[in-house]
This record gives sequence, C-alpha cells and structure tokens, in this order.
Amino acid sequence: MPSNLLGTNVEDVFGAVFAAEPDALFVVNPAGSTVEQLVDAANAFDGDLPSIRVLGDERTLKDVMDDFIVASNTANLVESSDLELRVLGDDARSSMLVTEDQTVALLEAGGLVGGLATDDAEFTGTAYDSITEDWEGAEQFNLRTPAIDRVRQTLNDEISPEVEDDFSGVLQSMETARGDGDGLDEVTVSLLVAAKNRELLYDISKWGEDVGIASKATFSRTKTKLEDLGLIDTEKVPIDVGRPRLRLKLADDRLADAPPAELANVAQSMLT
Repeated sequence: MPSNLLGTNVEDVFGAVFAAEPDALFVVNPAGSTVEQLVDAANAFDGDLPSIRVLGDERTLKDVMDDFIVASNTANLVESSDLELRVLGDDARSSMLVTEDQTVALLEAGGLVGGLATDDAEFTGTAYDSITEDWEGAEQFNLRTPAIDRVRQTLNDEISPEVEDDFSGVLQSMETARGDGDGLDEVTVSLLVAAKNRELLYDISKWGEDVGIASKATFSRTKTKLEDLGLIDTEKVPIDVGRPRLRLKLADDRLADAPPAELANVAQSMLT
C-alpha cells in the first residue's frame, strides 16, 4: 500500500487535498486545532471547495465553537453549503481525512502534524463507504453563531460603516474571542466599538439580538459590568415617547485614544 506525506502542517495537508478536487471530503474525529486550521484553509482557498463533512467529537466541537472568531468563520462555510458538522458516535475513530480516492491519516511527531496518505483503491473504497455510513447515521451539530460576513454586513447597514470598521479591526487583532474570563467576547467587543462611536445601547443590542450574537438582556448585563469596571459610561438621550435611551461612550482616555487594532489589548489590560 503506497503512502506519501502531504505537508508538515495541517493547512498544507488540507491545501493538497483541496487541490485534488474531490467531490466530498470527510474530516473524521479532528482535534480542535485541526478544525481551526480547516476553517482557515477553506476560507482562504482560491477555488471550488469539496463538500466538507466534519464528523467530530461533540465536546471538541463545542469547545472550538465557543470561540466567536472560529465559529463565525465556520458559519460562513455552513451558510455557503461548503461545510456541514455532525457528531461522531460512540465508536472510536482515528483522526483522518477521507475522499473517494484517498485516505489521509493525521499524524503528530516532534511538534509537527502531517498527513500520511494512501490511494490504494481497495483501502480507500472501504474507508469511504464506512465513513459514509457513519455520516448518514450521525446527528447534526447545532452551530448557533452567525456567519461573520452577515455580522459585518448588518453592522454596516444597521449601525454604521465606522462601527463595522472598528469591529472588524478589533477582531483581527485578537487570537480568540471566548469571553471565558481570560479574554474579550463578541458582546464586549460590540459594546466597546459602539461606545467608541457613541452609539445608542438600544441600537447595538437590538442589532446583536437580531443577528444572533446575544440577547438584549446579555448586552445589558455586559454593559453594566463594563460600566462597573470603568471602561464605558452612558448618558441619557431624551426621546419623544417613553423612557430616555442610553448613549454609550468610552470612560477612559486610554480606550478613547487606542486605534481599533490596539483596543482589545488596552481593554484586556484594564480588565485584569
């Protein structure tokens, strides 16, 4: 059974598999870092993607998708019908990539991850049929995060191009957006850039709820937390009917003076 090494990192492996132009690609039992690199490679690929079918451990998928940056870029691929996520059953499976013509085992050694590939017809046919059967019986993984392209477009249209530019700039400067106590999450980032541009809390929280980022109640709770920590402030804006609305503004000159690419780091330093 002839075997070849496809690259020395996962993105190289995915690039080689994409370039072979298979109709479908199964990504079986991937590690969290493999899922992240798959999403990066697929979004960066300049060509027609195969139908990517990720069959993963539910706990691993949930942990990876807790990061808004990864999840929203994954949602782009899901919305374009290039990728689907399903939950691996109880049967243990090796980490591998499977197409009709090739099976690639993902191997790690010395800090590097490579793909050991075979195109033996009997082996690849058996592997493809077996994984297809697993796929057909697997439950769909529910990805609740909205696609990043939709988030940016609606933020541009419903709030302002300036807020969208700042939002994108802050996210690009961040490695993760989990909000697990060690970093900023998407709600905090939304409120900070809204405050930087002196937008109304009502408008940004309504946008966030409508697009699927979080509920208005979550935005309100996060706003109160950021107020208590001295990052943002509010001022009342009278309206014709009903209670005054709150305009957000930054409460610290360090934040006000920071460009979008540095805003996350400055905010994080104030939170710790």
